[in-house]
Amino acid sequence: QQQQQQQQSLNTNLEDNNCASTLIGQCMEALNNEPQIDEFTLDSFQPGLDCNLEELIRQEMSIDGMLDINIPFTADPTSVANDTANLVNSALGVANNAHQQQQQQQLNQLQAQLPQQQQQQLMPSLLNSIASNNNNNNNNNQHIHDEGVVMPEIDHEMDDDDVDDPLTLSAPKRSLNATMSDHALNTLNELRRNNLLCDAVVSVSDASFNVHRAIMSACSSYFRAQFTGFNSTISPSKSDENRSVHIPGMSGAIMEQLIQYAYLRKCTINAENVHELLISADYVGMIGLVTLCKQHLAAMLTPENCVSIMGFARFRFLDDLYAKARNYLLRYFIEVAAKNKDILEMGLKDFYDIISDDELNTREEDHVWKLCIKWIDHDPENRKQYVAQLMQGVRLGLMTPKCFMDEVKEHPYVLQCDDAKPLIVETFKFISNLYVPFRMPFSKKLTTPPLAMPRLPHEVIFAIGGWSGGTSKGCIETYDTRADRWVNIPAEDPAGPRAYHGTAVIGYKIYSIGGYDGVEYFNTCRVFDAVRKNWKEIAPMHCRRCYVSVAELNGLIYAIGGYDGHNRLNTVERYNPKTNQWTVITPMNMQRSDASACTLKGKIYATGGFNGQECLDSAEYYDPGNNIWTRIPNMNHRRSGVSCVAFRGQLYVIGGFNGTARLSTGERYDPDTQTWSFIREMNHSRSNFGLEIIDDMIFAIGGFNGVSTISHTECYVAETDEWMEATDMNVVRSALTANNVAGLPNKRDYIHKERHRLMEERRQRLLASAMARDAETISMSNASVEAQDAAMDDYDSPNEDDDADDEEDGAGIVIAAAALAPVIEDRHEDLRPDPNRRFRVQLRAQRFGSHHEIRRRA
Repeated sequence: QQQQQQQQSLNTNLEDNNCASTLIGQCMEALNNEPQIDEFTLDSFQPGLDCNLEELIRQEMSIDGMLDINIPFTADPTSVANDTANLVNSALGVANNAHQQQQQQQLNQLQAQLPQQQQQQLMPSLLNSIASNNNNNNNNNQHIHDEGVVMPEIDHEMDDDDVDDPLTLSAPKRSLNATMSDHALNTLNELRRNNLLCDAVVSVSDASFNVHRAIMSACSSYFRAQFTGFNSTISPSKSDENRSVHIPGMSGAIMEQLIQYAYLRKCTINAENVHELLISADYVGMIGLVTLCKQHLAAMLTPENCVSIMGFARFRFLDDLYAKARNYLLRYFIEVAAKNKDILEMGLKDFYDIISDDELNTREEDHVWKLCIKWIDHDPENRKQYVAQLMQGVRLGLMTPKCFMDEVKEHPYVLQCDDAKPLIVETFKFISNLYVPFRMPFSKKLTTPPLAMPRLPHEVIFAIGGWSGGTSKGCIETYDTRADRWVNIPAEDPAGPRAYHGTAVIGYKIYSIGGYDGVEYFNTCRVFDAVRKNWKEIAPMHCRRCYVSVAELNGLIYAIGGYDGHNRLNTVERYNPKTNQWTVITPMNMQRSDASACTLKGKIYATGGFNGQECLDSAEYYDPGNNIWTRIPNMNHRRSGVSCVAFRGQLYVIGGFNGTARLSTGERYDPDTQTWSFIREMNHSRSNFGLEIIDDMIFAIGGFNGVSTISHTECYVAETDEWMEATDMNVVRSALTANNVAGLPNKRDYIHKERHRLMEERRQRLLASAMARDAETISMSNASVEAQDAAMDDYDSPNEDDDADDEEDGAGIVIAAAALAPVIEDRHEDLRPDPNRRFRVQLRAQRFGSHHEIRRRA
């Protein structure tokens, strides 16, 4: 009280003698001082304004909770109680215009109570605490709205580890600290906008802004250095001189966004300002805002802008953004090559690094060569000299023969380049070794040359579980579409094998739903993390479901129909991975087990199946918007054990069992015309098989052909409407599931590793095939010779004794032999082994390793 009486005559100006950080620090200290808030006798507080201080402190206005600050304070808690209440009301009640003058007087009185030395002691702790709170807020999830506004949001979702362990599940908890921090940030920004407690000015070329030094220093290393020097304990007198900062070359709109982020941890980010905002944020050292800008640029990657973003990221030394943009270019290379103009401006080294990368995602090496020609044509006088170097980056041995002969070998750039001729010769040698691999059966083993080394796939098919040999299987195989090889993966589910189950993919996780192991019908569900290579349990379904159909839509998994061991089901459940809960939704119009489901144009289609009495030819779709199942026209065939996929805007339904035989037929449904039409039949009849899309083709995998389980794999090419053979699985099985997982960061763990042996493996198969063909040819030739001998014997009659007749018969024999000779010669010519011609025709119809090691159906 004596100190207050001595200072009443000073009437010191608030802005000259105090700063916002000191006042806020005093308020924090008063609330942190013993006894704690929950033990405080709030009755001692006498608010000076018309507000409920107790409610403010108890619920959301604990500044200790806002910024997690613990500053030592030596004053008596009882003596500062009233002043603290007034200060809280002053700092947080700015909106009350009726009492604004009274608030200012109370703040002046409290400021005069504490000596300048104590204010100086509060500053370092306040800065460290606000910086700590800034880091915590940067770690919170951020959401970028469509209009470009970055808004922080509280994570109500369950962590992956929590979802994985059902025994430790609990209701999501809302962070009270996060809520109070948001309120505190809004309050501080309101003070700034009303120019209250501001103690510094930041100016740019066309505007100036009043700010609080403590707030700006907490989130920016640049402003902290400007306001405090590089030493946070600098003397107050020297620090007070650094109250105005001018930043040339920055617009007022961008500075407004920087200040808004400093106070609210959010700002407006859009395509127009993201580049300038990122540069400015990097300049002032706002690391959190730089991260948000990088995330926004990564989210707006398209085939048209990925090259320019990649160049921008490299110029600004943003390695993570550069890697994302480059990976996008490699993954969507076909679209980038067709639409992007910036790629033609690349230098030789950057362009060559792209076309020679093993992860370049292209089915056709022809596209790579055509892009090389476009790049040269962009500046032919200076670039045509690099044609030989570019040819080394193209897998010439995997090109179609027509493109190689017409567009590579005969291209003017190639003909004018002497260095390109050895590459042409090497390619011909490669083709020759493929055409006649068995002329030298004892030659050394072949090694796949670089010009024919398959690139790495960006998508991998997982074949999981199934039924074989009268029991369920838990094995996992992956299919490498570039090398046309199946790979065994040692990652079986420790909970046991499953068959007749369903699977769905979300991100890098494969969810296994229901199923049957030969004894039990499951309602349990498991999830396989393809990155971590582990299995974990998730919440079980409400019903046991074998022969279940599974589909994914908008991040939710639907379990449709099935068999519970007693009844065929029409019920449907929906799983939310974020909450780890199943919800029962509207049932189907019909009972369906052994059906198939997929997602097309925002709806889930369920096709075929078995209702307990007959195989079904009906189909229906579910609209999540109105929660209703709707029938569509019936299929042309009844199909149980069927598989369906959504492909090119249509529904493809393939194979199955019609109640009499396994089917090889397929049909597709056009939702626009609501009509069904047939497609080419498969090479193998099958039911209960896997069906998946990869590289714009439909793959049918395994199944049951009516006699036994099979491992056959074939793919459907929509352009030619035909099925082509691919490499069989390593394990014969039916009742399996197949899923396409794209963009795996550890995809090398799931692809064929011995790619250098692909040439030798192919040679051995061709040699075995040729030897089998030769054996068949020899057998047919022997049969032909025996038939010819029998025909000749008919001309030699033992009953003829007349010499004249003998002469006539002899002449007849000669004439008959002469007439028969061309026929025999033609037959021998047809039957003579000609492997060179056979494989030339065969290999011209396909490309080794570029997409599939497959041959056309005879």
